[in-house]
Amino acid sequence: MAVNSLSPTRARLFIRPSANESDPRPNALFKKTAFRHTAAKLFRRFCGINTFSSRDGHWRGHLVTIGRLLIRSRRWLRLHDSIQEEGYHYLIFDLVTGGELFEDIVAREYYSEADASHCIQQILESVSHCHQNSVVHRDLKPENLLLASKAKGAAVKLADFGLAIEVQGEQQAWYGFAGTPGYLSPEVLKKDPYGKPVDIWACGVILYILLVGYPPFWDEDQHRLYAQIKAGAYDYPSPEWDTVTPEAKNLINSMLTVNPAKRITAGEALKHPWICQRERVASTLHRQETVDCLKKFNARRKLKGAILTTMLATRNFSSHVTAPNQDNMCKFLNGRSIMAKKGEGSQVKESTDSSTTLEDEDVKARKQEIVKITEQLIDAINTGDYETYTKYCDPHITAFEPEALGNLIEGMDFHKFYFDNASGKNCKSLNTTILNPTVHLLGEDGACVAYIRLTQYIDKTGLAHTQQSEETRVWHKRDGKWQSVHFHRSGSASSPFTSVHK
Repeated sequence: MAVNSLSPTRARLFIRPSANESDPRPNALFKKTAFRHTAAKLFRRFCGINTFSSRDGHWRGHLVTIGRLLIRSRRWLRLHDSIQEEGYHYLIFDLVTGGELFEDIVAREYYSEADASHCIQQILESVSHCHQNSVVHRDLKPENLLLASKAKGAAVKLADFGLAIEVQGEQQAWYGFAGTPGYLSPEVLKKDPYGKPVDIWACGVILYILLVGYPPFWDEDQHRLYAQIKAGAYDYPSPEWDTVTPEAKNLINSMLTVNPAKRITAGEALKHPWICQRERVASTLHRQETVDCLKKFNARRKLKGAILTTMLATRNFSSHVTAPNQDNMCKFLNGRSIMAKKGEGSQVKESTDSSTTLEDEDVKARKQEIVKITEQLIDAINTGDYETYTKYCDPHITAFEPEALGNLIEGMDFHKFYFDNASGKNCKSLNTTILNPTVHLLGEDGACVAYIRLTQYIDKTGLAHTQQSEETRVWHKRDGKWQSVHFHRSGSASSPFTSVHK
C-alpha cells in the first residue's frame, strides 16, 4: 500500500466527471492510470481536498479502512491506495470495464437458470469473503454488481462499499437505517439489531430478479412495500415460475427468511445443491421471458435516475415561498439533512447512488410533509387568506412574537386583527424565502420545524425592503390533520410589514 509503489507514469480522463448526479463527494473526477511496478490497470479518483466537508473526510477514511480489511479479495472493486498530495485526494481502484451485470445479461443471446446460478455464486463468494473479514456491505443491488471486463465470462465484481460497516463476529447491533428500499431486510425496517444476514436477504432479492426479471417485493407506495418486506410476503406466480426448478426456489426461500437467525449464511448458500451441483440440478433452458423482463427492469432503473436528476434541476417551492438555491433544494429532495449546520448529527448513512435510501423513507416523507404545510401556512399569510390560515392553526394556538411585547398570546383574535386591518395594505408585492428548514419529529403525531424567514416587499412608495426573522413552529396531528399549536418568532415589531408576521 506504499505510495511510491503506485507512482503514475501517465493518465487520461476516464468516462465522466462524476459517478452520478447525487454523488455526495464533490468535484469527483475519474482517470484511468497505468502504474509502474504493476501490470494491473487501475482507475484513479481524485477530489479537491478543500471541497470536502468533515463527513466527506470520514467517508474517505471509512473506505480505506474497509479496503484494507478486504485487500485479498478478487471479487470486489479493490481500493489499492489512498494518496493525498498537491491539494487533491486520490483513491486508487481496480479498473472495471464490463459495465453492470444486469445490462450484460440482457445483451446475451442465451441465458438460463444455470447462468443465474453462476452469477449468484460469484456474488455469494464476494459476500462470504466480506463476512469472513467482519464486513457487512448493506447496499447489495444490481447497480453495485459490475463485470471486470467485456470478455465473455468476465468475473462479477462487488462495488460501492460506502455504506459498509465492520462488525464483531456474529454480533447483532443497530448500525442505523441504510440501504435501498427494495433490498432492505425486515430487521432493518423494524429497526431491530442486525448484522451479516442483511446481505443474504439482499442476495435473495437479487436471485429472484435474476430468475424472472422482476423483484419479489414491489409497490409504488413505500409503506406498502415495507409492509410486504417485513411480512416476507412474496410468491412464485405462474407461468414464469413454472419452469424454475424447486431447488432454486428453495434457495430463495432460505435467503428470504424473515427471522435472521434462521436465514441461510453465505457459506451455507455456496454449498446448496443448486449452486455447487448446478450442472446436475439447474435448468439449462433459455429464459427469453426473463431477459425481456430484465430489459424493462433495467429501463425503469435508468428512468428513475433520470427523473430524479430532472427533479433536482427544476423543482422549486410555490410561487410565494421559493427555495433559496438549487444546492439546498437538491439536499431536500435527496433526503439529506436540511439543517443549517453542515454535518450536524445524523444516524442516517448515505449511499453514493441516487436510488439508495438516505434515511428511513417514512421519516423523510413526514419531514417533507411538515415543510410543505409550513410553506402553505406562510402562503396564506402572504395572501391575507385568514380562512385558510385558520385551517392550519389550532383555535387555541399559543405564540411568542415581537408584536406581543414579550407576552404569551393564546387564541386567534390577536392574529386576526392583522389580517383584518393590515394584510396587503402596507406593501404592493412580497416574496418569502424559507432558509435552512430543520424538522424534528416528536413521535407519530408531533413535529417541530425551525427556519429563517426572509421576506422581500415593495412598500406603497415603491421602495424595496427585506426583513428577516427566525421562526419555530410546533405542529400536532389530530384526526389525521396537522395543525400549528405554537410558534415563536424573533424580529422587529416596528416594521411596516407586521401584516405578515404570523
